[in-house]
Amino acid sequence: MFLFLVVALAVVVAAVTLAVVGGGENGPLPEAVPDRLTDSLPLDRPVSRADVDGLRIPLAARGYRMADVDDALSRLGAELAERDARIADLESALAGARAAAAHISMEKPAAHPEGRQP
Repeated sequence: MFLFLVVALAVVVAAVTLAVVGGGENGPLPEAVPDRLTDSLPLDRPVSRADVDGLRIPLAARGYRMADVDDALSRLGAELAERDARIADLESALAGARAAAAHISMEKPAAHPEGRQP
């Protein structure tokens, strides 16, 4: 009985090995295709909140693919730096416009009542 179980176990192990290595009907198991970032951030327009919410970085053996994460983070960093620069430019222009408006209102002579001049 013991000999029968050993032989049966050997047959099962051999069958599984042949199926995995390539002795089965369809040959060896196909190579696993690695996940890639399919819905990357748009290149033709600025990144929106919906783009970031919809971004899904594929998993790798030890977490996330470093190249995909690096690409996404560098793109988001560039977008944020560009927006920060644009905000700083607009705030500077607004401050200049306010200063000019205050300077003009100080130079304007006060109007006298009933159109009389001093």
